[in-house]
Amino acid sequence: MQDNAMSKWLSPLMAFCLSFLIIATLAPITGIQIDRQLDFWMLWLATMLILALPVCYLEIALAKRSKTTALQALSSLTREADSSQHWRIVGWLAVVFIPFLAGAMLNHASNVMAVADFTIQQPIIFAGLAIVALLLSLIPRLILVGITAVSVLASIILTNVMGTQLPAWQVTPVEFAEWGNATVLALVATGLGMGLYWQTSLATVKQQDVATKTVLPIWIAQLLAVIAFGFFAVKADVPAFALIAAIVAAAALILQLAREQLQQRQLNAVIQWAVVVVATLVWVIPNVAPIFNHLLILWGLVISLVYALFAGWIMKISHLRKSMNFSSEAFYNLWRIAVRVVLPVSIILAILAVLGQWF
Repeated sequence: MQDNAMSKWLSPLMAFCLSFLIIATLAPITGIQIDRQLDFWMLWLATMLILALPVCYLEIALAKRSKTTALQALSSLTREADSSQHWRIVGWLAVVFIPFLAGAMLNHASNVMAVADFTIQQPIIFAGLAIVALLLSLIPRLILVGITAVSVLASIILTNVMGTQLPAWQVTPVEFAEWGNATVLALVATGLGMGLYWQTSLATVKQQDVATKTVLPIWIAQLLAVIAFGFFAVKADVPAFALIAAIVAAAALILQLAREQLQQRQLNAVIQWAVVVVATLVWVIPNVAPIFNHLLILWGLVISLVYALFAGWIMKISHLRKSMNFSSEAFYNLWRIAVRVVLPVSIILAILAVLGQWF
C-alpha cells in the first residue's frame, strides 16, 4: 500500500494520465476528435460536473467508509447495508473490466502504429504490446506512473511543437446521441467506477476527515485531461510513439491495480493471473474489436449505474454522510439527489442513445 505522501499526488496524476489515454482509446469509437464540435465539448464539460463529480465523491466516500480496496470492501458494505450479496457483483464486474479496458487501450496502441507504416500485422503488434504491459505490471507502481506521465506530456507537447493541424471548431445542433457519447466520456473515459482512485487514495482518505480534499484534485485532473485532448491529435510518428509508450505503461499500471484487488480477496495466484491475462488478451481474437468496443462502453456505464443505485438507494444515509463530511447539509442533499436520480436516469438515457447509434 502506498504511503500518505505519495498517494496525495499519485491519484490526481493518475487521473490526468488515465483519462487522457482512455479518451484517446474511445475517441475513434465516438468520432469526437474528427468533428471537433464545440457544442458537444460543452455538453461533455457539463456531464463532468453533474455526473463525473458525484461519482468521484461516491468512490472516495466508499473508500473512506470501507478503508480497503473496492472488491474486498463490498463484502462489508453490503453487510452494513443489510442488503443482498448480489450487489457485490459490481466489484467483480469492475475488477474484470480493468484488464478488459487495458486490452482495449493496447488494441488502440497497436492501431496507432499504423501511422508509422509498419508491415507487421496488427494482432501480432497487439500481442507484443500486451506481453510487455503484463511484464511491466510487475515493476514498482511509482515507476509506472512516472513513465506514463512523462510519455503523456511528451505526446501532448510534441503534437503542438510539430505543428499538427487540427480541424476548426464548429457549432452544430445538439443531438440525443451526443448525450450518450458525452456520458461515456465523462464516466467510462475518466476511469470512474472501477475503484482505481478508491484504491490509490486509501492512504490519504484514512488521514483526511473531508472527502473534498481528495475528490477535487482528482476531478480537476480529469477535467484538464478533457481540455488537453481537445487540442491533441496523432498525425506524426514521434507523438504517436510517445502515446504508445504511455498506453503500455498505463495498461501495466491498471493491470497491477486489478491484480492487487484480486490478491486482497485472497484468490489463488494462478486464478489472479488467469483473470488478468485472459481479459487482456481476448482482444487478440480477429475481427471482434467492433463488438468488444460496444461491450466496453456498455459495461463501463453499467458499472457506474449499479454503484449509483447501491450508494443512493441501498446504503444507509448516515454512512456516506459521515464519510464525505460536507461543510453544509445542502451539499450532501445535492449529492444525494445527483446519485439517486440524476445519475441513474442520465446513464439509462446514455445507454439508449448509444444503442440507438448502433441499431
